[in-house]
Amino acid sequence: MNSPEAKSEPGAGTPTIIKGPPGSRRVPVIIGAIALVVLLLGALMVARAASRVNRVALSSQPKEVTVVTAKAGHYRPVRRYVGTLEPWVEAKLGPQLISAYVGTVLVRPGDAVKRGQVVATLDCRNASASSRAVSLQARSLQAQQQALAHEASRIAELQQGGFASPNEIEQKQAESAAKQADLESTEARLQRATLEVNDCVLRAPFAGEIATRSVDPGAFVHPGDSVATIVDRATVRVTVEVPEIDFEYVAPGTLVRIRALANDRELAGTIARRSPAADPSTRTVHFEIDVPDPKRQLPVGTTAELTIDVGKPKPATEVPLIAASVRGSKAALFTVQNGIAHKVHCPVQGEQGETLFLDTSLPAGSEIVTEGRALLKDGDAVHAVHEAMVAATPSSALTPKGMHL
Repeated sequence: MNSPEAKSEPGAGTPTIIKGPPGSRRVPVIIGAIALVVLLLGALMVARAASRVNRVALSSQPKEVTVVTAKAGHYRPVRRYVGTLEPWVEAKLGPQLISAYVGTVLVRPGDAVKRGQVVATLDCRNASASSRAVSLQARSLQAQQQALAHEASRIAELQQGGFASPNEIEQKQAESAAKQADLESTEARLQRATLEVNDCVLRAPFAGEIATRSVDPGAFVHPGDSVATIVDRATVRVTVEVPEIDFEYVAPGTLVRIRALANDRELAGTIARRSPAADPSTRTVHFEIDVPDPKRQLPVGTTAELTIDVGKPKPATEVPLIAASVRGSKAALFTVQNGIAHKVHCPVQGEQGETLFLDTSLPAGSEIVTEGRALLKDGDAVHAVHEAMVAATPSSALTPKGMHL
């Protein structure tokens, strides 16, 4: 060991002290200092961990919520429907009596046409030849009938002089009548042949625009096939089908707000006509609105959304739609009074856009929870943060969003 020891040498009466190497006394001091530092660090860590322990129950702390102030307003029920823009008149041009190849099609979609303008022609050489043959046959029969009639007249004059018998006169008159009948039959066939020839030239029945071109030259068409479609958009009809329970709301003369989806135009009109009976299969009632469009800016065959105000405005309390859970005719929401959340149920009058209209049993000025209500229970303490409420869109300016069911 390096520690000093006392040793006795022979012949000496006093022991001699032997010292160890220098610095041997510092080792215990260093060890003790390190141990003390470790203990101090451990005590600090324990104290820090203890300071972070939440010794207060979370349920007793106020919950952060966002609230808005309910406003007083008025609610007027509306009905929303989906309709179709249709032309005032529409015609599908095509042959009615004859089957033939298409010779020419003189129009394209979007072309304006006048009444009587030629739209297309068919290759009707066979019909023209038949018509000419029938016409010539009719002329021949007419000549024969006239000759027989004259001969019968002359025989009648000879009978007065005793040169002809009554039997001869009757035979000639019968032959003349038979030729007259044949002539009339041939003239009837000539009229049909003429109609077939006229059917080969397709003309516009009214002034309008070409909506579709169904075939090109060279196609073979039958009676009833469409070559082109003409529409007149000077006045557009908005046709709508509504549930039978809304029959009273769509009486003729009722004001309707219309939004054409194709070009996002806002229009207004009144109901022009309403069917007196519901469709037996769908139980819907048909009504129409006439919209003048002299500039022809509304595309037909497109969708229109309609809004009709019904009833009279009633006092209501306005709250954001996100602040309530609606079940049937009741809405559940939380109000805040003196830092305490209270769950209330209130009758619903209706909704418009992002605003819910409730019965006035919920007073205006109440603080309504919008965010954080999913974690609330009745009687919870809350810390409310106020935000501004977006004003409700008036029903007269509300954009329809879909069909009323």
